[in-house]
Amino acid sequence: MPSVPTCLVPPVPCRAGAFALVCAMALIGVGSTAPLQAQSWPARSLRLVVPFPPGGGTDVLARQFGGQLADALGHPVAIDNRAGAGGNVGAEIAAKAPADGYTLLFTSNSMVINSALGQKLNYSVATDLAPVALLASSPLVMAVHPALPIRSVREMMQAAKKRKGGLNFGSNGNGTSSHLAGELLRLSAATELTHIPYKGAAPVIAALLGGELDMAFTTLISAMPHVRAGRLRVLAVTTPKAASALPDAPPIAATFPGYEIDIWYGMFVPAGVPAPIQERLIAELRKAQAQPATRQAIERDGAEAVWLAGSEFSAFVRRELEKYAKIVRLAGVKAD
Repeated sequence: MPSVPTCLVPPVPCRAGAFALVCAMALIGVGSTAPLQAQSWPARSLRLVVPFPPGGGTDVLARQFGGQLADALGHPVAIDNRAGAGGNVGAEIAAKAPADGYTLLFTSNSMVINSALGQKLNYSVATDLAPVALLASSPLVMAVHPALPIRSVREMMQAAKKRKGGLNFGSNGNGTSSHLAGELLRLSAATELTHIPYKGAAPVIAALLGGELDMAFTTLISAMPHVRAGRLRVLAVTTPKAASALPDAPPIAATFPGYEIDIWYGMFVPAGVPAPIQERLIAELRKAQAQPATRQAIERDGAEAVWLAGSEFSAFVRRELEKYAKIVRLAGVKAD
């Protein structure tokens, strides 16, 4: 038991002295609660909140990392799918959970975009959640119908400037990553592009195949089956480097330096989770990401493994908030 400072103990035992001693010991106990909690963590099963329905890319990766964490920590990690409001329902649940390390959140950058759109959220990405580790990233693709004679981003933007009213582009929905990808291209090229939102990847691809769109921005995993079948052609990817799944598709940044939009996936915990618990999570996630099965799960969905943790990931999230807020402001994007 830690010794009690003599200045807190009176020389003659009395009721007041006993009370002071009890208070001093209580204060010592409070101060040591967090370290003791971290040392005994985990003592039971964990909950991994996924703010999207089962079966999607975020859910698949969450289950892979959740399974690896369960094996490493020796306790089950239960997946809790809490879809709704573009990921805000699940994120709020995690943000308001006790900061004891037993509730985790696996989500995508949709949470950051929702915040940048100025939506009325009941939690703050910046203050109510602690970024633990960035684990995977996937590009969006700029796709066109294969019959289109245009072969590059530059040619497409030149065509947009020549046509009165510009060209149109389809996205997976208003306020999504694919919408902001098109808006960032419009701003970068200083030309007119008309946004046409659809409700998901399947409808926007169908519209592109049907000749309703000049181009579309959508997820790599949604486009790849059509690319392989020769029904779509990808002009470029939205990440700074070419994707391993599409090595011949250059980045838009090769034409417009500084252009960058991706879909990233990471682990968060409620703000206030003790540092030793976060450090243990970081160590185990790093090991999990290195496992062949995890790498295969990441690459199966057209993503690539990336790594940022702790303060570096926190700084990255802050930069992302600023980046998307700027795009939203300059493009005049409004949430639905």
